[in-house]
Amino acid sequence: MKINQNVRHFASRKALELPVVSDLVKNKLVDMHTGIFLKKADADHREERRDRLDAFFDATMDTYLTALQAGAPEAEAREITHIQANFDFYNHGWTEMMEFPSDELDQHYDRYAEFFERHGISIDDPLGEFEPAGGIPDAPSTPEKLEEPEHPYAEGGFADDVYVQGPDGEVRVGGQEEPDEVDVTDAPGVSDDDAEA
Repeated sequence: MKINQNVRHFASRKALELPVVSDLVKNKLVDMHTGIFLKKADADHREERRDRLDAFFDATMDTYLTALQAGAPEAEAREITHIQANFDFYNHGWTEMMEFPSDELDQHYDRYAEFFERHGISIDDPLGEFEPAGGIPDAPSTPEKLEEPEHPYAEGGFADDVYVQGPDGEVRVGGQEEPDEVDVTDAPGVSDDDAEA
């Protein structure tokens, strides 16, 4: 998958591991991700998906931190959460929101199979053990879209590794090294600025 990476992503990582600030940053990141993906959704279905996306992205913040604690680089930990979201989009027939084509689902799963299996994550169960005890809200599916899926926002051909586009526009395999000094005030929710997912 191809994702972006900049100083705000490293600041978010650091902030999510701090008391007090972590709640602010987590809430902002959830809002941002929900907003970004709702813009990709068909206009007629946006609002009915909001509550599920909020709860889903909230749960994936725990996945992200767990992956980091297991030693994954920032880009890989974040990619894992995006793959989880794409599994859920596929399961609901929300193909217009997917970031990679549905025929690459298995390849993306296989790259992180060890992590996914350890935490009960599968294509059919995208949150695995990270699903909250009470579950998350459901939202109407559009299974008819799976017959001839359209992926207007998907980029195929990036299933063999994590590809990271840096602030300079250059795409690198694996992402950037984490900067030596990271300012948590650069994280979304700490300042007033928004950032890209």
